[in-house]
Amino acid sequence: MKFTRLASVATAMTLAAALAACGNAEKTVDQKGGAADNKGALVGVTMPTRSSERWISDGDNVKKQLEALGYKVDLQYAEDNIPTQTQQLDNQITKGAKLLIIASIDGTAITTQLENAKAANIPVIAYDRLIRNSPNVDYYATFDNFKVGVQQATSLLTGLKVLNADGSKGTAKGPLNIELFAGSPDDNNATFFFNGAMSVLKPHIDNGTLVVKSGQTDFNKVATLRWQPAVAQDRMENLLTSTYRGGAKVNGVLSPYDGLSIGILSALKSNGYGTAGQPFPVVTGQDAEQASVKSIIKGEQYSTIYKDTRALAKTTVEMADAVLKGQTPQTNNTKDYDNGNKVVPSMLLDSVIVDKSNYKKELVDSGYYTEADLK
Repeated sequence: MKFTRLASVATAMTLAAALAACGNAEKTVDQKGGAADNKGALVGVTMPTRSSERWISDGDNVKKQLEALGYKVDLQYAEDNIPTQTQQLDNQITKGAKLLIIASIDGTAITTQLENAKAANIPVIAYDRLIRNSPNVDYYATFDNFKVGVQQATSLLTGLKVLNADGSKGTAKGPLNIELFAGSPDDNNATFFFNGAMSVLKPHIDNGTLVVKSGQTDFNKVATLRWQPAVAQDRMENLLTSTYRGGAKVNGVLSPYDGLSIGILSALKSNGYGTAGQPFPVVTGQDAEQASVKSIIKGEQYSTIYKDTRALAKTTVEMADAVLKGQTPQTNNTKDYDNGNKVVPSMLLDSVIVDKSNYKKELVDSGYYTEADLK
């Protein structure tokens, strides 16, 4: 009898503990944003600017895919103004957003907003640009940005005929004059692009096949604040004026972004390039923006790196949906993206070199553009 009574007490205690554990589990999921609470939840999405074609596509794709899952979306663009973006994030937190997707202008300038999000149990996904120096970033969705830089440099070498398309040694002997451009110093991606490119270019610079005639090879020297085309155009103008006098010609330009490429090509055109007697140098790019793809087709810009923003949006929305349901989203890199405070679990997507030979296959046949878009 005593044993039976003790067993009954033990069973009751076990059941009570189990119920308490269930209650705590439910409470934890609810605090993090559980499925019951977050059906139809508000998701705050902030993008840097509408001045770049790609960010418009990114924002539209993320919004459309989130809404298709039943979420409400507050999509904001800050026009590359940091105070505007911080205010937008403050407003989204105040409105009761259950999750934030942030493509930051400056990955170090939103620390207060991230702290407020953490205090309100709002998870944060960094979109394409890593948010730096904060522990309050939960996940990161992007492309393999070091690889993007490798691809840019490889396409530059292929265009210069230093390499063949299959990666074997090309016919060019050098010395070939090149100039280097990098992205914005406050964008963590810019260093990945540049370092990836230099890992490929440096051996050819060291052996004299490539010559950076201006001598400007340091990231901080070649960086372009806010990725502004006008800044790149002015710098290219200055390089041509200061370095390329007396018959010296530019053979190639490493450009990390299509917007910069258009500015660089404009400066080159103003200085006599783009004619039969003085063709454009090999100019790279990134993002497969419509204007640059048209330029590639016309034989001006040589290449771009195609990053399918539809896929990035899909990946990000899948991550957001998992988090909002109290689940752990899929990632494929947990070691490379240290934001200065923590290694952020990341999902990296692949990119593709696009030039005149394959733009139709990669961009038109995939439905990213129509033939009419590129006329």
